[in-house]
Amino acid sequence: MSLRPRWVATVATLALITASVSVPAQAAPAAAPPSVTLNAGETALIRFRLADEEALRRLVAQGADLAARPRTQQGAVLVDMVVDDRQFATLTGQGAVPVQVIQRESPGGAQRSAKVAVQADTLHFLQAYWWTTAGRTFVQTQVATTSSDDPDVEITVTWRTADGATGSFPLVRFEDAGEYQYHYALPQPLPAKPVQVTATSSLGGTARPATPAAWPGAAPPAPPSGYQKDFIDAYMTPVDVRARIKRLGRQYPALVDVINLPNRTQGYRRTAVAYLGDPNAAAVVVESVRFGAQSMNGVQVRTVDPGRANRPLAATYRDRVLTVRLATDAGGKVISTTDDVAAFLTARYPQQFRAFVEAGSAGLPMPIAGPARLDDGLKGTEVPTGPWTVQALRIGKVRDGSKPGVLAYSQEHAREWATPLVTLEFAERLLANYATDPATRELVDSADVFVIPTVNPDGANYSFNDFNFQRKNLVNHCAGASRDPRNRDSWGVDVNRNYTVGSYFDGYVGGSSNCLSGTYAGTAELSEAESRNVIALAQAHPNIGLAMNVHSYGGYFMWPPGAYRADGRVTLPRPSIDESKFFLDSARRIVGAISAERGTVTWPSYTGPVADVLYSAAGNSADQLYYELGIDAWDFEVGNDRWNEATQQWEGVGFQPPFDEAHAEAQEYAGGLVELVRVARDKAATEQ
Repeated sequence: MSLRPRWVATVATLALITASVSVPAQAAPAAAPPSVTLNAGETALIRFRLADEEALRRLVAQGADLAARPRTQQGAVLVDMVVDDRQFATLTGQGAVPVQVIQRESPGGAQRSAKVAVQADTLHFLQAYWWTTAGRTFVQTQVATTSSDDPDVEITVTWRTADGATGSFPLVRFEDAGEYQYHYALPQPLPAKPVQVTATSSLGGTARPATPAAWPGAAPPAPPSGYQKDFIDAYMTPVDVRARIKRLGRQYPALVDVINLPNRTQGYRRTAVAYLGDPNAAAVVVESVRFGAQSMNGVQVRTVDPGRANRPLAATYRDRVLTVRLATDAGGKVISTTDDVAAFLTARYPQQFRAFVEAGSAGLPMPIAGPARLDDGLKGTEVPTGPWTVQALRIGKVRDGSKPGVLAYSQEHAREWATPLVTLEFAERLLANYATDPATRELVDSADVFVIPTVNPDGANYSFNDFNFQRKNLVNHCAGASRDPRNRDSWGVDVNRNYTVGSYFDGYVGGSSNCLSGTYAGTAELSEAESRNVIALAQAHPNIGLAMNVHSYGGYFMWPPGAYRADGRVTLPRPSIDESKFFLDSARRIVGAISAERGTVTWPSYTGPVADVLYSAAGNSADQLYYELGIDAWDFEVGNDRWNEATQQWEGVGFQPPFDEAHAEAQEYAGGLVELVRVARDKAATEQ
């Protein structure tokens, strides 16, 4: 062992260090006892007695190499430090008293240190799993290197099957928030089950050979003959979802309640806008204060030349026509600018209109223009325009809060069309099979299941009718030029960034203050009706102990922590060892249930905490449910990549795949939700 000194303690560690010492000031001898000395060039681990806590603070500030936490003994502060002869002299000269030489530098330490440096690249398998899907065997590995600061380290994994076949594949380095995580590769096709994998690096490092484990290693009970499923036959808009909820409530009154959640959303509504002028030359954007559906669509706005000299800027609003008479000079020339007109209209008609200069038109002469018609730009003709009441199904034979509760909710993100198909298929399986399948009856009798098929109906209506990639809701918090109608497909709040734990507002990564960003977090935590509804349901039913947030796409299975701070990639607190085991064990069961439908396997590398396997998602709902309400909360990302045997590539399926694919996703992930209820039942049984 080499004891070369490293002055590494920092002021940032002082709070932790001094938390363990609380001693009165005490005088220390001015010099070291003769029995404790160091030879020239020697380094040793020595225990010192310090005069007081301030002396410890000075050492920490200087970066002393503290080998253990300071402690107290008979009122003195004792610290163990690695020092060389010069540092030893400095410390003793400052009053530190050496009381024990714990360890001296071993002979030949420098030579051994050099040898260690050559062999410093040690590898370790973090994951090694294999599985079979659609008759094809795959292996996936993650390997970490101790040479984590070297971006050029290359790692190769070699596999071997039972019949002696071998092969290899390279791994790629993965960093997150500037911090090295591991080396990995996408699942690799193999001719048969692997019995051993090894890893080597370009620095000569090796890992202990590993035997890949079967993934997920769990399977649900087979459904009985006559088990009813496949209740989904088309994509469903929020209007369709509402009709399905109504039908289920009417068809199964003994098993289901329909819950109207307390916070009505904005509805499929927007303000009406028009360009007054030419946005390619000079224009002012005129916007209604009320929504377009509130008799503001079709209002006309125009500018006119009054045709007389020395006229002030003026306007009239009559019979749904806003007429702006521009100002003129002594010669009768129009002198109003775009800025003049925008400010005038906003001040003159604060209850009816607001106006702002179109980007690039500031200070330009206001053109004679119009009439232009205000319009909210919404194309859906069959969507109700009023505020929307979000609904949930409550399923169970006993619905009084005495049974373990399970929450499944979907379509926080509007464009994820397959997700309500999953939750509705799941709900109807529980209801339809209750009378004919004893296992389903036992589940429904033992659990209290809550389902919100569409958390974000307004955004979903916009996605179906106007812009299919809409992610957010329809609430426009933008101001000024950001309200330009050319940005209409970027307005809204990301509902799954609007919750309270690990949020953007708390300094976590993954949300944005830019109202045009896809991850815009809103004006404050829980500023949106959609997020408040999820929390209100969970708070109103404290028996809910497990929750699943259904998203798409990519094939992930995740749980908290879901966010981290940028500096040092510091995540929200990690679950305890027991909780982490429960999350993973449950994931194996649910992944196994998903794969039972058509062999789809969620990859082990895509199974784990959100912040580790996907990205930091500041202010997501699962984190608030878990950390604030004590609910074991997971996230699906349905829509796993599909293996293309012809191209030997994994291919993504997207947010709105052809319906055949969406239908298959609904069937397999509904099976996963049924298994989630079994997990809740089994957990409750063990806690009794």
